[in-house]
Amino acid sequence: MEGSDLKYIGVGLTMLGGAIGAGYGITTVFSSWLSAIARNPSADAKLRMVGFIGFAGTELVLLMSFVVAALLIFAV
Repeated sequence: MEGSDLKYIGVGLTMLGGAIGAGYGITTVFSSWLSAIARNPSADAKLRMVGFIGFAGTELVLLMSFVVAALLIFAV
């Protein structure tokens, strides 16, 4: 195995970790969000913003792992 082969394995592991983390985070955010809305439907407007912020935060993890993977491919 050469150094370039190991680089691609590292990129794959980076994306795998980011995708698993983002998937678990989105599942947790939306599960808690739907549970909170079901318990208190009158707070839907206030909880909607919190849900979208949580979604954006977990998607940021996936996007950052993509950026790291791209840097590993092209910059290292």
